[in-house]
Amino acid sequence: MPFTKKAKDYIVKALNGKAFVPSGLVEINRYFRFYDPIEFEFKQEGGRIVAISQNFQYGSIITSGRNKQELDKNIEDAILTSFEIPSSYSKEANLINLRENKHKSYAVA
Repeated sequence: MPFTKKAKDYIVKALNGKAFVPSGLVEINRYFRFYDPIEFEFKQEGGRIVAISQNFQYGSIITSGRNKQELDKNIEDAILTSFEIPSSYSKEANLINLRENKHKSYAVA
């Protein structure tokens, strides 16, 4: 994620104050209460690992990374982006990785 986007997200968070809650946080919490965790399938393409969501109710989430650590960060960022949650609220979103295998699942704790 570019430094400028991350800095902008933190500035917005600081300006809004601690009482502000992005509507995406409410929406993501509601999503995971009604639907199963989001499952991802991995494919190798051109030296990168590509993750494709299998059961996301609002379309598809597709992202990639050079290694598993980068891919994990990119998957979390892609999920937050799909709910329009700034990256500075990633702790509040509390996404957790439920499985480590060919398929990964993400949900809110």
